[in-house]
Amino acid sequence: MNLATLFTPAHTAGRFFLVGVMPTYCATVFLLVLAWAGAPAPVHFADAWVTAKNLGLGEALLITLAVTAAALLLHPFQFGMVRLLEGYYWPRWIARLRRGRNAKKLTALVQQSAPVAVGAARTAEEVASWQRADQVRRTRYPSAERVRPTALGNALAAAEYRAGHEYGIEAVVAWPRLYPLLSDRVRAVVDDRRDQLDLAARLVVLGCPLALVTAVLLYRSGWWVVLAAVPLASAVLAYMGAVRAAVQYGAALRTAFDLHRFDLLKALHLELPRTPDEERDLNRKVCAMWAQGGEAPTPYSHP
Repeated sequence: MNLATLFTPAHTAGRFFLVGVMPTYCATVFLLVLAWAGAPAPVHFADAWVTAKNLGLGEALLITLAVTAAALLLHPFQFGMVRLLEGYYWPRWIARLRRGRNAKKLTALVQQSAPVAVGAARTAEEVASWQRADQVRRTRYPSAERVRPTALGNALAAAEYRAGHEYGIEAVVAWPRLYPLLSDRVRAVVDDRRDQLDLAARLVVLGCPLALVTAVLLYRSGWWVVLAAVPLASAVLAYMGAVRAAVQYGAALRTAFDLHRFDLLKALHLELPRTPDEERDLNRKVCAMWAQGGEAPTPYSHP
């Protein structure tokens, strides 16, 4: 369980159109053009243009309905798509190998950013280099024991680990309770960055099999087979975008906890802490109650 699959923005029509319909529509049109051009026989794209130009209203409506239906069928699998890109469902030996490589990268970043903590900088260039390494370590990697097999998995694990961490909050259990209390402006930022993440993930999951199907359809069409590189390159770029979106999503989550963590305590009718140590102690008790079913902290406050 993690933040990427535990709680998502409201399922609005705009989100469904952006995340579900548009990627499916693009993939469908791409395949239709190949089919209209004659694939899997040698293709003639002039024929595809003629077919597209002569489409009737009923045929266009049928394609639109088919795309919408496909998007609806894929929608419940959005969580699974993100988890797949995080490294879940992978063969164990591959996941173990990838985690080992990423753990080495994290160790190198820790060593590169160590002088930041001890204040041993001597030049501005050294400071800038150490700060860059420290930023990558904090935004793209969790703690050493939580390293994931993929870059996206590590970015989301970093978001999960660091959001609210300094306040003693376990983000995974607290986030579903905090999200309804967010202000409209903060929620809009969180939802926008989550939509970007889900859109990029959908493009990756659709782009990879689409590249394979394209190669099979065009294998008799000579150099046209290089068109398979289009969805493949799109998938690669989308994955890079997904990692960046995950980093930005993590920043939005940290902001949400920074600004609204006391709103959560007020909603639970708990007395507000007076010191950072009291806050961390109270938050740990509340999160333990949610995660393990313990007793609620007392006393209550009913203004």
